[in-house]
Amino acid sequence: QVQLVESGGGLVQDGGSLRLSCAASGRTFNTYVMGWFRQAPGKEREFVAAISQSGGVTYYADSVKGRFTISRDNAKNTVYLQMNSLKPEDTAIYFCAAVQTLMGVPTRTYEYNYWGQGTQVTVSS
Repeated sequence: QVQLVESGGGLVQDGGSLRLSCAASGRTFNTYVMGWFRQAPGKEREFVAAISQSGGVTYYADSVKGRFTISRDNAKNTVYLQMNSLKPEDTAIYFCAAVQTLMGVPTRTYEYNYWGQGTQVTVSS
């Protein structure tokens, strides 16, 4: 099992930047694919980005491609989401998720079985 704790959310102006962090417990962090998802009020949770166990493969939602970067530091049991050029439509609760799988890098919510509690990101116009 793994426990996930997100941090780094906050209030930022349109065009600003934030870096989210997700710290994982346990000694097997490097066996988990890690993902970031978000959920805006009244909307379903949606995929943002995901990264393979080694960090060599990454996927992004089209809405964030070119603005967000996912990375991980396996020595620190941490995954990051660098968010640049933020827009008001990026406002949401951001969740970190993990799954142990040998089947590539999942991008669907139901494919992940460990979740953090979320961190609020608010982008003002």
